[in-house]
Amino acid sequence: MKKILMALSVVLACAAVSAQDATPPPAAPAGTVVAKTPATKASWPVWLAFNSAKDIDVVGFRFTLPYGRCEGVTGFDIGVYGSCRYFEGVQVNILRNEVQDVMAGGQLGIYNSAGRADCLGVQLGLFNEARSIRGVQLGIINLADNLYGIQVGLINRAETAYGFQVGGVNVIRESDLAFCPIVNIGFDKLTPML
Repeated sequence: MKKILMALSVVLACAAVSAQDATPPPAAPAGTVVAKTPATKASWPVWLAFNSAKDIDVVGFRFTLPYGRCEGVTGFDIGVYGSCRYFEGVQVNILRNEVQDVMAGGQLGIYNSAGRADCLGVQLGLFNEARSIRGVQLGIINLADNLYGIQVGLINRAETAYGFQVGGVNVIRESDLAFCPIVNIGFDKLTPML
């Protein structure tokens, strides 16, 4: 049974790599201006990214070893360091999970970043950051500009908050009570997330 599963995984990996290495379109003649093409959808539900920075949308499963970057992922992203512009699903990378624009789902890793993004979901890791989060941040250090939910960690910081912070150092900068150990509650009127 183990040999069959191993053979099946090797066949899937080879098929995904061969789909990833498809020949690019021919180059335009010299002197012509070429517009950037939009992201294309991956041709397989499993995408293996080996130091890849392709402009694709992955729907299904992306395995990044050691690093992978793409336009968007809908599904699972597992590996060492995963980065994308849009993400919906579960991102589990050992070192870093990075989303640049919009994230919905969960991130699990040492460093979870939706630093310039709006995050709807959960971030679990040692260091979590998001521009705006609707959900939960659970880690040693949690940072958010706009918090709609809960931060649980040793150090929690938010610029504005409509929710709770539980931890050793809790800071909501634009609150009447900016610092409060153990529990801090913010009921600031925030601008809605789009």
